[in-house]
Amino acid sequence: MRLSFSPTLAAVPREGWDALAGTAGLYLSHRWLTAQESDPTARPHYALVHDDAGALVGATPLYVVHSEPNALYRVAELVPGAAPEQRVVVAGARRGYLNAPLLHPSLEPGERRRCLELLVEAAHTLGTRHEARPWWLYVKDSAAKELADVCGTDPVHLQQDAAIPLPGSSFDDYLRTLPSKRRVVIRRERRAFQEAGYEVRELRLSDCADRAGELLAGLQDRHGHGSDPAAMAGLLRQQADGMGDSGTVLGCFLGGVMVGFSLFYRFGGTVWVRALGFDYARLRGAEEYFSLAYYLPVEHAYRSGETELHLGMDSIRAKALRGAEVSPLWAIANG
Repeated sequence: MRLSFSPTLAAVPREGWDALAGTAGLYLSHRWLTAQESDPTARPHYALVHDDAGALVGATPLYVVHSEPNALYRVAELVPGAAPEQRVVVAGARRGYLNAPLLHPSLEPGERRRCLELLVEAAHTLGTRHEARPWWLYVKDSAAKELADVCGTDPVHLQQDAAIPLPGSSFDDYLRTLPSKRRVVIRRERRAFQEAGYEVRELRLSDCADRAGELLAGLQDRHGHGSDPAAMAGLLRQQADGMGDSGTVLGCFLGGVMVGFSLFYRFGGTVWVRALGFDYARLRGAEEYFSLAYYLPVEHAYRSGETELHLGMDSIRAKALRGAEVSPLWAIANG
C-alpha cells in the first residue's frame, strides 16, 4: 500500500472517494467535503492510500485548524485535560458531528489494519509538521475501537448519535417497529398536523434560502442561541451552492407563507436531516415540529428507497421515542 497527500478533492474522482464514504455517511462524502474547502478557518489536506494496483482503498481529510468558530469542535472544551493552547489537526470530517476513517469494504483484516495505520501515520506526520496534536472527533461507535487500538489511546465519550432504521416499504412498516402506545401518539400527531390545514411543498434550497434562514434563526433563538436571520440565510445559500443544490426542503405553508421547513440530503441509502426552522408565532401546535423533524422525512425516505433517517445529536430522548437507535460518539487522540 502507498500513502500520498492531495491539497484538494478535485484531483480525486468522486466515484472512488464515495465508494469509501458510502458507509461512513454524508459528512465524509466528496461533495460535502469539497463544499467545506472554502472555509478560511482551516487548511484541508487529504491522505490517500492506494493498493499495489493503484486503486483507492483508504482516505481521510485532515484539517490544520487556524481558528475554530464552532465550540463543539474546540478540543480543549470537549476533552478533559486537553491542552488549551495546543494547535489542532482534525482528522476526518470537521463538520457534521459524525466521523470515521474511510476504508474500502473489500479489505481483508490485515489490509484494513495496514491501511488504518497509514492514515494514522498521515495525521501524525501533518501534526508534527505544524506542531499540532491530531484528533479524531465524533467517531462512530462502530469505528472507534479499531481506530483507538491503532492510535494506542483510549477513546473519550463526547455525545450520542441517533438514527431511525426504516424496514419494509411504507410508513406503516416503520410504525410496526414501535410499541403500541407510541403508535397511538404518532397517529394522533400526524392527524393533528393534517387537520391544521398546512400545505406541504417540496423545494430546492436555493429557492427558499432567505425565508429558511429566518425560520432557522427562529429555532435557534427558541433554544437560547441568538442568530441573525440574514447570516443564517447566507449560510444556507452557501450550502446550496457548495452541495450543487442537491438538498431537499420540505416547506410547511400557511396562507402562501412558509412557516416551517426541514432540510435534508440523501446519501448512502440514508436521509440526513440537516436543518429545521419554524415561525413559532404562526404554528398551531407541537405536531408541526414532529411532522417536519420526523414523519415527513420518514415518508420521503420510503418514497425514495432509503432505509434510514439520520437525526444526529441533541433531543435524544424524543428521537428514541420515535424509534431512533442511539449510539455513542467518541474523540480519539491520534497517538
